[in-house]
Amino acid sequence: MRVTFLGTGAAMPTGERFQTGLLLDDPDGEADPLLVDCGSGVLHGLARTDVGYADIGTVLLTHHHLDHVSDLMPLLKARWLAGETDLEIVGPEGTQALVEDLLTAHDYMEDRFELTFREVEPGTFSVAGYDIEAVETIHSMYCLAYRFESAGATFTFSADTEACDAVSELAEGSAILAHDCSFPDDIDVDNHPTPSQLGESLAGRDVGRVYLTHLYPHTDGHHDEMLESVRERFDGDVRMARDGLTVSVERT
Repeated sequence: MRVTFLGTGAAMPTGERFQTGLLLDDPDGEADPLLVDCGSGVLHGLARTDVGYADIGTVLLTHHHLDHVSDLMPLLKARWLAGETDLEIVGPEGTQALVEDLLTAHDYMEDRFELTFREVEPGTFSVAGYDIEAVETIHSMYCLAYRFESAGATFTFSADTEACDAVSELAEGSAILAHDCSFPDDIDVDNHPTPSQLGESLAGRDVGRVYLTHLYPHTDGHHDEMLESVRERFDGDVRMARDGLTVSVERT
């Protein structure tokens, strides 16, 4: 399994990071390309990959905040112009209504697509060849974190959340965890974790590598201290995610 960070930013642009989006693909063909979240700029990030937007057959959403869904309509239009009209869209309750309402607002695109919807809950299910386990996160909107497994490789994505046991337990045994770490320690915030909170949540967990993502502009110039803050509490490999970074998820 490979994971490409298409967007590692958040709702306030930094100029260097697109909003949230991940591409999962499997060079061995055990699973199909899967787009996880689709915030502003993710379509451009996807176009820079070998997979591209035309070969995306499934989109999986963690929740419906704008910085995670705002490129859905541009993705649909780009695929339509490329001759691709079918797409499976998976996400929490309300996903179908969200997309259908957006299509109503852009009525010239209505009835041009063959869309399949699946709405998922916490628990286990399969999408695009990946075995997935989902848990609810702690956020201002209903949101799911996902653990992906394919051919023995395990990757966990926190989505948007405060540091919490549910997500750290979900990540146990993962080769890679990509976790929301939106602000440095000197910012008083809820709905997202600070580095010290994240480190405390992950303390003692068996996770091969952690990437900090969903970075607000407030984190600029503070990356080193954020990494050190997590490492003071979590004895593991911690790095900053960046747009365009591709990592291989090894079998565990």
